[in-house]
Amino acid sequence: MTESTTVSSRTALTLAMPMVPALGNLDAYITAVNRFPLLTAEEEITLAQRLREQNDIDAARQLVLSHLRLVVSIARQYLGYGLPHGDLIQEGNIGLMKAVKRFDPDRGVRLVSFAMHWIKAEIHEYILKNWRLVKVATTKAQRKLFFNLRSHKKDLHTLTPDQVNHIARELNVKPEEVVEMEKRLSGQDMALEGQVEDGEESFAPVAYLAAPNAEPTEQLEAYRYDRLQSTGLEAALQTLDERSRRIVQARWLDAQDEGEGGGATLHDLADEFGVSAERIRQIEAKALQKMKTALIEYA
Repeated sequence: MTESTTVSSRTALTLAMPMVPALGNLDAYITAVNRFPLLTAEEEITLAQRLREQNDIDAARQLVLSHLRLVVSIARQYLGYGLPHGDLIQEGNIGLMKAVKRFDPDRGVRLVSFAMHWIKAEIHEYILKNWRLVKVATTKAQRKLFFNLRSHKKDLHTLTPDQVNHIARELNVKPEEVVEMEKRLSGQDMALEGQVEDGEESFAPVAYLAAPNAEPTEQLEAYRYDRLQSTGLEAALQTLDERSRRIVQARWLDAQDEGEGGGATLHDLADEFGVSAERIRQIEAKALQKMKTALIEYA
């Protein structure tokens, strides 16, 4: 199958796929998909073979239409996350089309069993991306908890330690992960900006979270400067040998700490170490260059 054929197949399959209508017509859509006849095992195999061997889009359309009621049924299980039923169905339909494209009739498995995985996977991905702005499930264990914790809770009360341990064993995760996910799921979203009611805006976090001098570039610059003055400078000094460190401190740092007008002169240090002033200058230049390189990561 060529690339152009594959693209045209996907396009045709998408166009043949009934789209979820507006929210007001969702009931009509569900009624309509329930009228599509179910396929027998023999019909399913025949259609799947036509799709695989002849790239028959009409066969794909029939396979999709006969399983739309399955998508509606699965999507209904995820209504508790506060997302529109129509959107859940639409995402499930995408998973169904992926399943039809990958279905192998020679494996002896009905399409309904194969498609359930793809439908749920697509709905799961949609929920995780859209349920909240702050993602609550980023690891495999967290995803498992996210979609199973609610069904394991008997009521709305906080889990007891025994219940936490029981759920952790059931889902094969750590008790701490159960506690953390319960906190995330029980937390309520809060609007950053206030709501306007009767012409007045209610008090909201935006009123007290922003600092008066919180311009981002200024904050970043101040942070970088603080790092350079503390951690960065100390780390850079530690890269020098004892003599080089003494020269840099005497020339540039000691005078600042004492509030004097200037540091030690080259001749002062030349007398201290018994070398020429030119040699002190060379050591100083090399040391400053080494420190500059060390400070790059802190800048």
